[in-house]
Amino acid sequence: MNRPNLWSERKEILFEDNHLLIINKPAGLLVQGDATGDEPLSAKAEEYLRFKYKKPGAAFVGVAHRLDRPVSGVVALAKTSKALSRLNEMFRDNKVHKTYWALTGKCPEPTQGHLTHWLVKDPIRNTTKAYPERHGQGLKSELDYQVLGQAGSRWLVQVNPITGRPHQIRVQLSSGLGTPIVGDVKYGFLAPLPDVSIALHARQLEFQHPVTKEAMCFKAPLPDIAHWEAAEAYY
Repeated sequence: MNRPNLWSERKEILFEDNHLLIINKPAGLLVQGDATGDEPLSAKAEEYLRFKYKKPGAAFVGVAHRLDRPVSGVVALAKTSKALSRLNEMFRDNKVHKTYWALTGKCPEPTQGHLTHWLVKDPIRNTTKAYPERHGQGLKSELDYQVLGQAGSRWLVQVNPITGRPHQIRVQLSSGLGTPIVGDVKYGFLAPLPDVSIALHARQLEFQHPVTKEAMCFKAPLPDIAHWEAAEAYY
C-alpha cells in the first residue's frame, strides 16, 4: 500500500497527539468543503489518518476554525469529539491567542495600534465591509497590530485579532489603515500575486490543550515562496 501524496510530516504537520492534528496549511487549499467541490484540508487530514493508523472506516476530523483559501498558516484540527467541543468553546470565548503576519505595500500609519470596526458580510459577493461606527447588523471586530519592519519592498505587519470574523484582517487593514495586503485584489491591492495567494500567514496559535490542559504554542514557518523570503529575517 503506497502512502497517499498528502504531506511530508516534517513540513506540513506541526504537531500530532491523540486529540489534535496541527497543520501548516498551504495557500490555495480550502479548510472545509464548499460549493466548488474541491478537496479540502479536512478531507486530506481524514485520508492521512486513515492511512497512518490503518483505519478500516472513516477517521474523525473536526474543524474548529478556518483560514481563507488564499491564506497560509497554522490550523488546529481535532481528532476526537471531546477535543473539538472544547476547541470550539475556546475559539468562541476568545481563549485562543492568534498571531498573523501580513505584507503590505506601504507602511501603516501609525506603526502600531488597535482597530475597531463593525463588519457586515455580503454572502453573495463573498466580501466584508468595515464601518468605523456601529452599523445595523454589523459585528464588532477588533485587532491589534504592529509593524515589525521592512521586508524587501514590502512592510511586515504582525496582527493579533481579538475577534474572529470573516475576512477581518483583510478588510480592517485595508479600510482602517489604507494598507491592503499584498496580492489581495478583493480588498484594494492593485495586482494579484503569481500564485493567486495573498500575503497573509497565520503564524502562531497559543491555547490550552483541550484535554491535557497543557499550554501549547504552535508556529508555522513561512511559505517557501519568493514574496515571503525577505520576511524570514524576522524569525
